[in-house]
Amino acid sequence: MHNLNFYMEQALREAMKAYEKKEVPVGAVVFDGNGNIAGKGYNQVEALMDATAHAEMIALTSAMATLDSKYLNDCTLAVTMEPCPMCAGAIVNAKVGRVIFGAYDPKMGASGTVLNITGCRELNHQPEVIGGILEGRCRELLQDFFRQLRQP
Repeated sequence: MHNLNFYMEQALREAMKAYEKKEVPVGAVVFDGNGNIAGKGYNQVEALMDATAHAEMIALTSAMATLDSKYLNDCTLAVTMEPCPMCAGAIVNAKVGRVIFGAYDPKMGASGTVLNITGCRELNHQPEVIGGILEGRCRELLQDFFRQLRQP
């Protein structure tokens, strides 16, 4: 199995695609149980004019189509920023086995920071969650994006 940094490197590649298209630079990649890429995505909220077009949602949909399964039990989702409540709910519904993320999200994080949807024992599934993987690089990409956005 590949190491977690390798997984996050792949998610960062997706985040760069969003960055280049002036989308909030978040990328996500789903790896199957053998470490192969099953799905990937990056934020496309602006391009699609769709508030649900988050990197995780696109990557999950892609992985389910690739694996021909609505459940991703043996999969690892790598995402550059902590999932929001919507994405965390999708992760639980898809029964993702493991989630790794880079930057913590103090405003919308739903894997332990603001809410803990992925760790909620009352829900029918709780994935393993590991935060802070390549955190500095993931956070710097987001900070750089918003710094440029604020420039006149």
